[in-house]
Amino acid sequence: MNERILQQCEELMKKGSTSFHKAFDVLPSPRREAVHVIYAFCRIIDDSVDEPGQSPYSIHELMAHFSNLEQAEGHFIWPALRWLFSSFPQLRQEPFQLQMEGQLRDLSFTQYQSMQQLESYCYLVAGTVGEMLLPVLREDQNEAAQAAGISLGIGMQLVNIIRDVGEDLRRGRRYVPLEVMERNGYSQQELENGEINEQFIAVLHELKAEALKQFEKGLVNVHTYPWESGLAIELAASFYAAILDAVEADGYDVFRKRSYVSDEAKLRLFRRVVVRYTGVQTVVV
Repeated sequence: MNERILQQCEELMKKGSTSFHKAFDVLPSPRREAVHVIYAFCRIIDDSVDEPGQSPYSIHELMAHFSNLEQAEGHFIWPALRWLFSSFPQLRQEPFQLQMEGQLRDLSFTQYQSMQQLESYCYLVAGTVGEMLLPVLREDQNEAAQAAGISLGIGMQLVNIIRDVGEDLRRGRRYVPLEVMERNGYSQQELENGEINEQFIAVLHELKAEALKQFEKGLVNVHTYPWESGLAIELAASFYAAILDAVEADGYDVFRKRSYVSDEAKLRLFRRVVVRYTGVQTVVV
């Protein structure tokens, strides 16, 4: 494998998510490089729908190339994926295909009515990432670990949905289920007006509670992973859960702000989790 190809995947991950890059940088090789490839491909899939002008492929082109992966050329992601599947033979192509189907849904299904609909979507675009990572992060593929990985992905996607309410509205999408809004007395018109009131905060709290429940399920068997993989998973979950605190600190203004976790806060979380795993009090990052 051309080392430069794997470096390009890592660069895409660094650019797309410093949190994920920092979390999974603790992994040994080749697990670390495999995560870079998975993230890079998922990023390209996401951009093909959300930022089509900046994407090297349309979602339909990605699906066609992936279905003919052995012959796909023209971008570093194709040899990187061939390396990934040859290095981790337990890895299946199905979660990648489902991920693309989920992103394709964004082009036609833009208004969610129920939590059941939303959870189905979250599985396709994020729970599948847990299924992709499982054969990379551990040797055995038991059902409990797979279910936990799916839950963690769903929880992270719910955090994305909370953080990106305004950005999604500008794209003509409403992921916040209508049933959750109605249950808390918040209207579609108020949402479109960007109104932040007690009812809206109650909506976000309901989604936050579901995200935290998914995180709890996702971490239930983290101790059964190789320690570096368990550490990476806990770091990623900690960084993502902290976004919820950042949203609260920003006054729940997800219409006009994109809440983020500061580097200082990430460093504190990093040290806290690493100390629990290693017992080492001084961590240099």
